[in-house]
Amino acid sequence: MAIQVEHELHKRRAGRNWGLLLILIAFVGVVFGLTVVKVTRLGDARAFENFDHVANPALERAAEEQELQEVTP
Repeated sequence: MAIQVEHELHKRRAGRNWGLLLILIAFVGVVFGLTVVKVTRLGDARAFENFDHVANPALERAAEEQELQEVTP
């Protein structure tokens, strides 16, 4: 009687694992692609900081200075 090394159940699990791996790689690719598009569309690297959900005093000061320059001729 021969010894079976791999059961049918393990073969099916391996197939599912490969499928899940492909799905995860596709998901990472989509997220990376969206990030690249977002960064390249903004152009200025400082503009990327505007989308943080935290108050950034340096950006607020820069906005105030820009408003003052626009008001004063």
